[in-house]
Amino acid sequence: MTNILIELSRYLIIIAIAVYTYKGFVIFRITDEKEKENILRVQNHLMFAIHFMAYLILFLSTNQIEIVFFYLLQVVFLSAVIALYRVIYPRSSKLLINHMCMLLSISFIILTRLSYTKSIKQFKIVIVSMVITMLIPYLFKKIKFLDRLGFVYAGIGIGLLGLVAVAGSISYGAKLSFSFAGVSLQPSEFIKITYVFFVAALLSKSQELKQLLIVTALAALHVLILVASKDLGGALIYFITYAFMLYVATKEYLYLTGGLLSGAIAAFIGYRLFSHVRVRVIAWKDPFSVIENEGYQLSQSLFAIGTGGWFGMGLYQGIPNTIPVVDQDFIFSAIVEELGGLFGLCVILICISCFVMFMNVAMQAKERFFRMVALGIALMYGFQVFLTIGGVTKFIPLTGVTLPLVSYGGSSVLSTLIMFAIIQGLYILKQEEDEKVEKIKADAARKTKQAAKKRKQQQESK
Repeated sequence: MTNILIELSRYLIIIAIAVYTYKGFVIFRITDEKEKENILRVQNHLMFAIHFMAYLILFLSTNQIEIVFFYLLQVVFLSAVIALYRVIYPRSSKLLINHMCMLLSISFIILTRLSYTKSIKQFKIVIVSMVITMLIPYLFKKIKFLDRLGFVYAGIGIGLLGLVAVAGSISYGAKLSFSFAGVSLQPSEFIKITYVFFVAALLSKSQELKQLLIVTALAALHVLILVASKDLGGALIYFITYAFMLYVATKEYLYLTGGLLSGAIAAFIGYRLFSHVRVRVIAWKDPFSVIENEGYQLSQSLFAIGTGGWFGMGLYQGIPNTIPVVDQDFIFSAIVEELGGLFGLCVILICISCFVMFMNVAMQAKERFFRMVALGIALMYGFQVFLTIGGVTKFIPLTGVTLPLVSYGGSSVLSTLIMFAIIQGLYILKQEEDEKVEKIKADAARKTKQAAKKRKQQQESK
């Protein structure tokens, strides 16, 4: 019976997430608010259906009653997040909330499959992170001086990165984190946010050559410290984000071309200087020829993806734990192996939908600073997704970054939730501004109508 349910669940879960993803793109062309609400409600039902089917299989495969209680706690948590956002922030983007919860539910499912202990730890971190980030949209309405702290953001970022470079713990050849009482913290995940704010604050004030040189020097210092720490994946994300933010701020193709060219030169120098970069390039070129050494991790990832096919092996039917660091950098491979290539494709499309919404907020923001902040966050998020999935599928060399909201890691999930909350804050501000404009237009139209009516009455009385 269990085998039948596992087999059936493979197809039902894929159908459910395919419909969910389709609805997530259809809603962009819907203008009727009631129809939008219906789509959002259907998405919620589909998310909880996927969540239920997956945890039913997890329970039947392990016979651990703890999984049932863990599942119920997740249902309460996800329901509370959706409800609280709707109550506290009625003007928030409901689609973005749905996507955030969907990605978190996928994370809980696959982490429970890989390591129940780690999934419990991740769930606790997500709860704390959500409580913290729930305040951010409110703070965006109250704090009016965020655009005046450009050098403060830069100082915080450079200081913390420098501290990690000097005294941080080494993980997989790079200095990435600090450990306090058994808790590991990766500052570069949070400095991504201060970095975006610093660039946005300074570029939104002036695009004079002197200002551009200052901003470029400070941005380069962030990147160079990351390179010195051997966090090359992070350095690449920071560099690309700045290059495109500079281009958007100045509209100068020369800056973008020069930035990308210098990035290519820097990548070549990095290849010559760092042995672990050469290892990743060797593995990327032909992982199966060095499968016993450099190519083992990537080969196992490709085996998992190939074995999963379009419909997956089913939960607990694959062997994803043969991939080193599968719960972090290679979690997408585990998803595809057991839940299927179609499921993985839907995960990518959900991430793309989030990126599109981030960019929409950036394009619609009226203040230049907020526009640049939303753009920077969109670039950070989108490029990290590209690096993660591109690396595990052999599209590009591995960079050692996590899949936002899905991979295991407290610093990663907290920083990503902060990003989502910032975008929500900017979206809410835009909605409130639009409502004020509509109210002013309505009041003006009403006064014009009243004045016309009054003139007509005066004419009739004469």
